[in-house]
Amino acid sequence: MASGIFALLDDIAALMDDVVVMSKIATKKTAGILGDDLAVNAEKASGFVSSREIPVLWAITKGSLLNKLIILPLALLLSYFVPWLITVVLILGAIYLAFEGAEKIYEYIIPHEHEVVKIETIIPSKEEVLTLEKGKIKAAILTDFILSIEIVIIALGSVEGKPIATQIIVVTFIAFLATVGVYGIVAAIVRMDDLGMLLTANKSKTSKFIGKQLIQLLPIVIKSLGFVGTIALILVAGGIFMHKIEPLHHLLQNLPSIVGESLAGLVGGILALVIVKAFKKIFGKKNNAVKNPDTTN
Repeated sequence: MASGIFALLDDIAALMDDVVVMSKIATKKTAGILGDDLAVNAEKASGFVSSREIPVLWAITKGSLLNKLIILPLALLLSYFVPWLITVVLILGAIYLAFEGAEKIYEYIIPHEHEVVKIETIIPSKEEVLTLEKGKIKAAILTDFILSIEIVIIALGSVEGKPIATQIIVVTFIAFLATVGVYGIVAAIVRMDDLGMLLTANKSKTSKFIGKQLIQLLPIVIKSLGFVGTIALILVAGGIFMHKIEPLHHLLQNLPSIVGESLAGLVGGILALVIVKAFKKIFGKKNNAVKNPDTTN
């Protein structure tokens, strides 16, 4: 009886050792995508009224946790029964990320009609603010879903061939890290100004100086994260294209990885953007024709 218990403890110790080693490897392999995830989600979580930043961030965090709960079992099942389908899902997700990145670049470069039209300042109602928040939260959770798929698949690939228990524990740890770690840092970033206000109220000159710097630094950090987040979308998408589409990999493999990924992501995003805009234009014309039929004989 005692020998059986000691054998079980040995097995558990060996499993935990394996888990620790594989978790380190998986963390290293997903470090890049976790950094991109941070940049993208920090940009998504910014731009809200100060009093609403934490509630909105908490809503996105809960959505991110739900994403992981959906993705984890599906990824494990697909990797076992239909591994080729994971590649298809990754490529579709990459197309969406590339499209989102290209759309942001397009909106920045191409002037829009609303920028030249003088619009009176209107204070939105509480209902309008909540509706806007819900829309941004949904968009953030959708982007998180795509990035979460990539994180989980990379983590899963790092433990390929290991016992199923090791795979489950390691991938779950990485998924948990991707949510708690990333959104914890995002929360710290968006509350920089509040910390700065607290420090400026202190009598210490050093505290006041640091507080002022934090308050002044926040808009710069947010704008920088918006830029970095856009680049991250392109790079993540391009990385998936290069690693999962073999002809593209052979075509760009001689280029530095960042150049190849940027090129692949940007071209893929532009193609997706052109197709989406073409569909919108076609269906927009059809809808206008239905709403305003020609009544002349």
